[in-house]
Amino acid sequence: MSRISEAFKNGKAFIPFITCGYPSLEATKEIVKSAAANGADLIELGIPFSDPTAEGPVIQEANLVALENGVTTDKIFDMVKELREEVSVPFVFMTYANVVFSYGTERFCQKCQEIGVDGMILPDVPFEEKEDFVPTCDKYDLDFISLIAPTSEDRIAMIAKEAKGFIYIVSSLGVTGVRSEITTDVGALAAKVKENTDVPCAIGFGISKPEQAEKMSQYADGVIVGSAIIKLIGQHKDASATAVGEYVSCMKKAIL
Repeated sequence: MSRISEAFKNGKAFIPFITCGYPSLEATKEIVKSAAANGADLIELGIPFSDPTAEGPVIQEANLVALENGVTTDKIFDMVKELREEVSVPFVFMTYANVVFSYGTERFCQKCQEIGVDGMILPDVPFEEKEDFVPTCDKYDLDFISLIAPTSEDRIAMIAKEAKGFIYIVSSLGVTGVRSEITTDVGALAAKVKENTDVPCAIGFGISKPEQAEKMSQYADGVIVGSAIIKLIGQHKDASATAVGEYVSCMKKAIL
C-alpha cells in the first residue's frame, strides 16, 4: 500500500497545489511547511513547464516566473529532499510528459524514490499512452495518478480499475482556474468511479471557497485547490507562508 493512501485515512483529504519556484524556491519551501502544519493531507508540487496546457492564466504565470528565476528539475529535487527532513505528508509531482522525458524517465522516477516523492500526475498523457510511464513508476514505487474528466464517459470504468494512489476527478471542462460555480454533475462522475475501484478519488479544477470545498467533499474522498492558492502567493510573494497556512486550515475545516 502506498503512502498516498494514508492521506485519505483521517476524514476527507485536503490537497493544495503549489508551483515550485514561485515566487522563489525558498518561499516554496516555507509555503509547503506551512500547508502541512495547517492540515494539508497531501501536497501536489508543480514542476514548471514552458507550455502548461492544462493550466489557466494564474498557474501559467507562476510557471513562467519560476522558469525565469532559473528553477530547474534538479533544484526542485534538492528542495524536496530538504523538505523531507521536516514534512511527512505525501508529495505528488504534477508536471508534463516532456519534463519527464527530457530528464530521462528512469532517472526521474529513481530520483523521486530517493527523495521521497510518492506519485506523479501528467495531465497531457492520455490513458492509452500511460504505459510509456507506468512500468518505470512501478519499479520505483511511484504512483502514476490517473485523471478522469467529464468527457471520460465510457472510459471511466477502465481508467478507475487500473488506478493507483488516488484518482484526480476534473470537475470542469477547460483549464485550471477559480470558478464561481461548478455546473458539472460531479456526484455522478464520482459515483461511477467508486463503482469500479476502492482507490480514493479527489476533485479539483475551479474550487476556491470553503462552501465549494464542502460541497465537493460530499461526493469524493478529497478536494484539490490550485489556482486560489497560487493567486494568494501572487499577492503575498515571499511572505506567503502564513496566508497559505491560514487558507489551508480554513479549507480543511470546511471538508471535515
